[in-house]
Amino acid sequence: MVSATAHASAIELLQSHSLTTLVQRELERRILAGDLAPGDKLNEEALAAQFNVSRGPVREAFRALESSGLLRTEKNRGVFVRQVSIDEADEIYEVRAGLDELIGRLLASRIQPGQLTQLRELLKKMQHAARGRSVEHYYPLNVQFHDMLAQFTGNGTLLNHYRRLVNELHLYRRETLARGPDSFPISTREHAAIVDALARRDGDRAGELMYEHAMESRERLHAALKGRRQ
Repeated sequence: MVSATAHASAIELLQSHSLTTLVQRELERRILAGDLAPGDKLNEEALAAQFNVSRGPVREAFRALESSGLLRTEKNRGVFVRQVSIDEADEIYEVRAGLDELIGRLLASRIQPGQLTQLRELLKKMQHAARGRSVEHYYPLNVQFHDMLAQFTGNGTLLNHYRRLVNELHLYRRETLARGPDSFPISTREHAAIVDALARRDGDRAGELMYEHAMESRERLHAALKGRRQ
């Protein structure tokens, strides 16, 4: 028979995990939305007070977000929103392009009709947001689109690696959209072509398109950064 003390401890553990998840999701939302910028320092005590929780869930959320590539911990300095140099971004884009190609090839033979319907519905939302040239509306849909492709492969290991790379690149992906005047229509056309290739179950073409999409995103990033310096 489980003792009352053990039962209470189990409930406390579940509550703590739930609070950690809520704090983690909110911090992730703020980082991806640009409310917390790369290099910003996070104060554990202040955030605990803000979320009306103890410091434990905030500390655990920090650890999870560091593992996912969004935060970094510096000894004797604290926890910061991670900054990625342009050289690191170049390398990450190359790795991401390889994973994107794999996703396209795998998914072409695995995708289900209902999944294609979900992708096409999301595409319509993206096209609507693109017409308004709203980074705030378009960027989360773009992230959701690529995450959905990775999810639909059914390969959890691939998904975990992919999500970390996407998190590390999020700042530059937002900047490409914000500073590249042609980014919105190009992005939506490329996404539509990927879905069409998946619908035809053409793994070679889907893989090729996804690889090119990632590498062209890198080139658009460099063009956007060059424009910023001028």
